[in-house]
Amino acid sequence: MSTDQLHSEVPSSDPFALFDVWFKEARETEINDSNAMALATSTPDGAPSVRMVLLKGHGPDGFTFYTNAESRKGGEIRANAQAALLFHWKSLRRQIRIEGPLSEVAPDVADAYFHSRSRDSQLGAVASDQSRPLPERARFVERFAEAEKRFEGKQVERPAHWTGFTITPQAFEFWLDRPNRLHDRRRFVRDGEGWNDQLLYP
Repeated sequence: MSTDQLHSEVPSSDPFALFDVWFKEARETEINDSNAMALATSTPDGAPSVRMVLLKGHGPDGFTFYTNAESRKGGEIRANAQAALLFHWKSLRRQIRIEGPLSEVAPDVADAYFHSRSRDSQLGAVASDQSRPLPERARFVERFAEAEKRFEGKQVERPAHWTGFTITPQAFEFWLDRPNRLHDRRRFVRDGEGWNDQLLYP
């Protein structure tokens, strides 16, 4: 074993600052959707589900995404406001896991992000009953056309059920690929205003 394998390459530091470093590098190297993340939620009795969403804001307050709160994920969040995120940047051979409770963003924040989207994306959000049964594709297209007509010449109104959620991290885990599967893993757990961290076996 070479001597460079003897020491971790995942520093013991502020996990938010480390996330910023890795995310910046991912935005420079990932071909598509460097802000894509797997979001895991569960029902009150613990049945899990997971899907890909896009990170739309992050900072000391947490990590924010937007969705239809009447979707399956929205219903699970309302019933059990705990979630986990996973970023996987294959080109960098890195992963970050984040766990914590969720809170809904303020209406003015949801409005601002909604109206920053393309007009067609706004209309699509109005037209979609996300996660609910759709009799045929044509019905969704018809509803999109109806929304176009309803909001012609005026601002698209954000549906009240279309909103954002922020996960406040209680734990981070940073994973870095190393040769021969001798990977680096460091877990950070919130401790009051600070963090405790610990290396983990891969």
